[in-house]
Amino acid sequence: MSSIKLVRWAARAYIDFFRGTPLLVQIFMVYFGIPALVQALGFEFAFDRFLAAVIALTLNCAAYVAEIVRGGIQSIETGQTEAAQSMGMTAAQTMQFVIFPQAFRRMLPPLGNQFISLLKDTSLVAIIGFEELFREGQLIVAESYRPFELYAIVALIYLVLTLLSSQAFSYLEKRMNPARSRSRQPQIQPAADLI
Repeated sequence: MSSIKLVRWAARAYIDFFRGTPLLVQIFMVYFGIPALVQALGFEFAFDRFLAAVIALTLNCAAYVAEIVRGGIQSIETGQTEAAQSMGMTAAQTMQFVIFPQAFRRMLPPLGNQFISLLKDTSLVAIIGFEELFREGQLIVAESYRPFELYAIVALIYLVLTLLSSQAFSYLEKRMNPARSRSRQPQIQPAADLI
């Protein structure tokens, strides 16, 4: 959304790359690719698994969130901006007090979906040996030879986490609904009813 072409193109390239390539490939690029690139330049470097997982998931998620935010802001009618500017607000004040509060309510459902997707995508970092929930399940299966029961438990834990997250975002959506706040205000009786 920047008026500077170079910034706009850089953001577009970043978003297109991370939304257009599989997360699994991105995890491998961060964990294996960056250290190999740095070592080719003659430096000794290795990534901690946790740090590599956080970086890969953050880069991927940020691209999706950027599109959600852009879409939310652009969904607000231009008349809102014009009205705020006619009242003497600066561009920053218009964004802070007029555009963003309205856009945030519209962004909340897709942000909730993105959070839930991120929660489930954490299972992919098991591929680099990071011991998150899915990897712990794999290690227990290797010892117990009871894959169905253990993977069912892992799936159930993910299900509980996603359901709790979904309920939290639904609660936020209801709390931020402007129609809800209007319905809680006391109703004023017409003067004719009072006579």
